[in-house]
Amino acid sequence: MSGSKLSDPVSHPKSPSPTEHPQWEDAPLGMTVHTMPHPNEVVLADEKRTRAGRWKMLVVFLVCAAPVIASYFTYYVIRPEGRRNHGELIQPQRTLPALEVSTLSGEKVSLNSLKGQWLLVSVADAACDEPCQKHLYFQRQLRESLGKEKDRIDWVWLATGDEPVNDKLMPALSQATVLRVNAQNISAWLQPTEGRQLSEHLYVVDPMGNWMMRFPPGIDLTSASKAKKDLDRLLRASAFWDTAGR
Repeated sequence: MSGSKLSDPVSHPKSPSPTEHPQWEDAPLGMTVHTMPHPNEVVLADEKRTRAGRWKMLVVFLVCAAPVIASYFTYYVIRPEGRRNHGELIQPQRTLPALEVSTLSGEKVSLNSLKGQWLLVSVADAACDEPCQKHLYFQRQLRESLGKEKDRIDWVWLATGDEPVNDKLMPALSQATVLRVNAQNISAWLQPTEGRQLSEHLYVVDPMGNWMMRFPPGIDLTSASKAKKDLDRLLRASAFWDTAGR
């Protein structure tokens, strides 16, 4: 067999040397070290964030309270010359106390559950004599006279004592909120004018739970008409932030 030349072996590329590619030369790994903040700087930054948070909370509170403040300002300050309130404005206002009371069925509820609506409140013994029944009648009629706005105000009878409520009164009380309360506890919140009884007045409480007005004792047709004008003004002044329902 004639000698044949073996084919040339396949050439393999040589690995490039560092001299051919200088950028591949070994170089130390660079690292950047940041200076740690001084403890005082951390404290100052925390204080700054805390102040900013408090200012934000204050702004949110003012935004939420602005409509209420504006309506009271409109009612109490920006008033036509010669306007006189029939009801007595309470200064300072008194907030609903955190009392546990009960419904006529015996269910325990918080008095604070009344918040969120305007309230027209009366206080009388659960036995409810003739003057009490007359008072409740005018209280109901006063609310009804408000027409379409009546749903923005609840009429509330705070019944004191342990006597059962007369069954004959129940149909007339179908739209009322009747709660049994301790007379002593309520007298620490609502108060009559000097020399009068708690049961002789009607009291107005705003949706935030503040007792803010007291109508004179001895309500009749004439005084009920004047009381209605006060309620109309209150509801009109608060119309842009208060709606019916809680």
